[in-house]
Amino acid sequence: MKTILLIEDETILGEMYKDKFSQAGLKVIWTKQAEDGLKIIKEKNIDLIVLDILLPQESGIFFLEKMKKESKMTSVPVIVFSNYDDPETKKRAFALEIKEYLIKTNYTPEQIVNTIKKYL
Repeated sequence: MKTILLIEDETILGEMYKDKFSQAGLKVIWTKQAEDGLKIIKEKNIDLIVLDILLPQESGIFFLEKMKKESKMTSVPVIVFSNYDDPETKKRAFALEIKEYLIKTNYTPEQIVNTIKKYL
């Protein structure tokens, strides 16, 4: 079973996507903070990361920068899933080798599951 790390600070969205990913046969580890996500990727075998950009304390960009410094983690695909539609942030995220930058309001949960499965 493939394991996804979901980093999403909004409880309603986190619970919904955790359920959707689980129903699709994926194991989901969910956290609300970038720092916790960094600890998890060091301790667990993660197959893919779904990352929000606007998080409490540290941002999704902070997470990506720190993650890329960990050589073990550089091959884990990351899909940014955020409502923060800022061209400069997108540019920084792609420079940090994300696979996709998806705007939450433009996708149904089923479309997100299908996108994730492309990278697993």
